[in-house]
Amino acid sequence: MEYFSDPHAWLFALLIFVLRVGDMALDTIRVLFVVRGKRLLVWILGLFQSLIFVVAISSVLSQLDNILNVIGYATGFATGNLIGMVIENRLAIGHVLVTVISSNRGTFIAERLRASGYAVTEIAGRGMNGTVFVLHASVLRKDVSQVETIVLESDPHAFVTAEDVRPVRRGFWRA
Repeated sequence: MEYFSDPHAWLFALLIFVLRVGDMALDTIRVLFVVRGKRLLVWILGLFQSLIFVVAISSVLSQLDNILNVIGYATGFATGNLIGMVIENRLAIGHVLVTVISSNRGTFIAERLRASGYAVTEIAGRGMNGTVFVLHASVLRKDVSQVETIVLESDPHAFVTAEDVRPVRRGFWRA
């Protein structure tokens, strides 16, 4: 337990923590780009992530008797996941398919969305209580909250879902 009083041991554990945070943040972002099909970016991120990982894990394994290194590694892993999620959320890369189901305000919602520059496809549907309007709008992830605001201002009772999509070809994609 002499490690608890050694400032160098604390600094080494902190270094391992920082390396692991960077490794896991890169991992989270890399997975995002894997799903988006960005091959070159995935390769570059994977290269740096694996280099950081090797340095971090070898540092821990070279001094397994120092519990501070193990704690630094574990807390860096957990913290890196959270930081990666925050970064991914801020990047908001990609497209989302927003689906809106409205009992009686579908046309109005579609008009408001189109007036704001979004492409909307209207589909007639049948719900539990009769006819409903089903709207599909493909939007940039960073615009989802704006689209949701427009929809809920137009119809506070509308049912709204969003799912990630990968554009294949053609169509109207707001850039």
